[in-house]
Amino acid sequence: MKDGLRIALVAGEASGDLLGAHLIAALKAKLPAAQFYGIGGPRMEGQGMRCWWPMGELSVMGYWDALKNYRRIAGIRRQLKKRLQAERPDIFIGIDAPDFNLGLEARLKAAGIATVHYVSPSIWAWRGGRIHKIGQAVDRVLALFPMEPPLYQKEGIPVSYVGHPLADSIPLTTDRLAVCDKLGLPKNVPLFALLPGSRRGELVAMADNFIQTARLIRERYQPQAQFVVPLATRETRLQFEEALYRQQAGDIPFRLLFGHAQDAVGAAHVTLVASGTASLEVALIKRPMVITYKIAKFSYWLMKRMAYLPYVGLPNILCGRFVVPEFLQDAASPENLAEALNQLFVDKDKAAEIEAAFTELHLQLRQNTAEKAAQAVLECLR
Repeated sequence: MKDGLRIALVAGEASGDLLGAHLIAALKAKLPAAQFYGIGGPRMEGQGMRCWWPMGELSVMGYWDALKNYRRIAGIRRQLKKRLQAERPDIFIGIDAPDFNLGLEARLKAAGIATVHYVSPSIWAWRGGRIHKIGQAVDRVLALFPMEPPLYQKEGIPVSYVGHPLADSIPLTTDRLAVCDKLGLPKNVPLFALLPGSRRGELVAMADNFIQTARLIRERYQPQAQFVVPLATRETRLQFEEALYRQQAGDIPFRLLFGHAQDAVGAAHVTLVASGTASLEVALIKRPMVITYKIAKFSYWLMKRMAYLPYVGLPNILCGRFVVPEFLQDAASPENLAEALNQLFVDKDKAAEIEAAFTELHLQLRQNTAEKAAQAVLECLR
């Protein structure tokens, strides 16, 4: 196999940026002269990828947000397809973002360019018929979760189970008191981590709710409680600060962090988290959590009609049962969230049960993901 390969990638949000960065690092170790370009985030750029568009251009939240931004995103995809067909990379790797990547992959595969889709779309949760479209679009799927490969194998679609990189990078145990020391947080008070999301739309939908929940915890349950809030970007931090001002929450002890989400969860007794990859991080750190989410009413109605499973949080999906509670849409009231968080804080037996379930999950997902993913890509190149 020649070195100096040209590898195109597209990631659409922070979790994809993390996957892409790990994959690029593993591929560079095997192909030091390879070139990487496409659409990615700061982590992928840090590994030497040339980003033709910023990753944030693809970030949308639910069907309604996607419809509002359709023309702009479709324009980016048309320009990207034209450029890739002209440059003809040796392989294209679409990282998650299936609504953007699968159509692009199909066109590139038809043009004779090898295609890999990294992160199986959630065909086990809803829209299972997409598996045929996936099979037509890609030469191989890289699956993060163990229940996914049999679905593709049944349809004769090449698939590799690679595990999840978070399971490799997060230690099996986290010393809460040591993390409190690291962050300068008190050790002897009830400490709650609040993770309202990494995208602007998530903060719009949930920042006020999270702040009102914190207020109720202090007023009704734990008057000494303190709250640590990791925020992914300057924009989301500003949004949360504006919500604090709007809610007149100066009397509530919030500690805002730039990033450091895993440290915030590691220091906390219990976490309130917006559904998504962040909930998997909390599970791998073995902390009790409440999962919540709010999206546009039409998007929620549509997704609920097409869903196969009774849960939406990744930890519950992967464990096949409600290990931790979920509150979605109208059920995600500050009253419900505060009561559920307090119940998890006071019930130590439940916390131990959750820790055991998440330890088993962690061991199942720990597969040396970047190395396995890189090896699968190399097999496609050969």
